[in-house]
Amino acid sequence: MVPTVEWKDGVVRLLDQSRLPEYVEFLDCRDYQTVAIAIRTLKVRGAPAIGVTAAMGIALGAQSVAATDYESFAKEVLVICDLLAATRPTAVNLFWAIERMKRLLASLRTQPIASIKATLLEESQVILEEDIALCKAMGQHGAKLIATGQTVLTHCNAGALATAGYGTALGVIRAAWDQGKKIQVIADETRPVLQGARLTAWELMQDKIPVTLITDNMAGSLMRQGKIQLCIVGADRIAANGDVANKIGTYSVAVLAKAHGIPFYVAAPYSTIDLKTQTGADIPIEQRNPSEVTTIHGSHLVAPKGVAVYNPAFDVTPADLITGIITERGVFKPADLAGEFQHNVANAT
Repeated sequence: MVPTVEWKDGVVRLLDQSRLPEYVEFLDCRDYQTVAIAIRTLKVRGAPAIGVTAAMGIALGAQSVAATDYESFAKEVLVICDLLAATRPTAVNLFWAIERMKRLLASLRTQPIASIKATLLEESQVILEEDIALCKAMGQHGAKLIATGQTVLTHCNAGALATAGYGTALGVIRAAWDQGKKIQVIADETRPVLQGARLTAWELMQDKIPVTLITDNMAGSLMRQGKIQLCIVGADRIAANGDVANKIGTYSVAVLAKAHGIPFYVAAPYSTIDLKTQTGADIPIEQRNPSEVTTIHGSHLVAPKGVAVYNPAFDVTPADLITGIITERGVFKPADLAGEFQHNVANAT
């Protein structure tokens, strides 16, 4: 796969996902402000990818800080952290990565500024490599849940494009395919930004994994006909009780799966678990521009001018609708997740 995010020649290079599938183009971010805009405008998206990109944005911004004493340097880096933290409120990986970089910064107080800059950059690369490894581990655990001949429904994009590489939900599907399991994938288009149509379909076709695109309102009918055996989605935040925030429409898929007796799985790394958020009701839900609903790609109008629009980017799926949560440590019941990952996420925000 084409790298979603990478450090290249002193810049943060992003695959511009707002241009897919028509164009495969890259955005070279030469300052942290451009990184923040890229996150906010969905040029990079997907919770793990946002976290990795934020870490690189902090490292990038730190390189240009001119201060020569620690206190002044740290003050400027924290301003960078605050700007990046304000880009998108729901994906907890963003805050997890920022807090990790801030803790590292605090631990380097006695080091020379040049050394601190180099260490921050190194840490951003460690976060990237860890994400890829976690996704591959998730894939191996989740692949055991898929039998050859099954058809898997996924919603939004939780693939290599949404991570540093390999993917969460699509990483599970990719692992099953690599094991030789003859599977089919059904991808919801995922209105209003069409991440399923534009990104998931494109990504699976690149890997030659059989995929069929459907509109969001077709899933129930296909389940009733017995044409879907499994649902796997990603997550942007998982509360302590196992409730999951994911792309808008995920809750509807989970309700339909429950009604038809179809397993519904969530695939996510530990950085998506937020023990400080007790339930899904406490998860902040991002509200986005009405033009995403009233137009296609911001240009072709598909609704009357001036119509009122409600456009939450995410919804919350209650834990009791989730069969299991696939992680790098294995597959867990939602209620068991907090205890398993208590140590890892104790410092998460």
